[in-house]
Amino acid sequence: MMKVKVHVTLRESVLDPQGTAVKNSLHAMNYQEVQDVRIGKYLELLIEPSDRPVEDVVKEMCEKLLANTVIENYEFEVEEAVTQ
Repeated sequence: MMKVKVHVTLRESVLDPQGTAVKNSLHAMNYQEVQDVRIGKYLELLIEPSDRPVEDVVKEMCEKLLANTVIENYEFEVEEAVTQ
């Protein structure tokens, strides 16, 4: 079993109104040190290995569903899942 950690973030050129709202709230709470906030998504997938490379499967899933590649970037890392 493989564990895949996927990070999806908005491209730098895309405005992030949710991030701006969080930054403004942090400033209102007197956290003036915060200069910028960008909101993203984090997903963990458990994938059973198949005849296709896991990296190919994850890339396909990201491009078809998990990320809007017009406005978002994604990156992922694959590791062996720890079973208990």
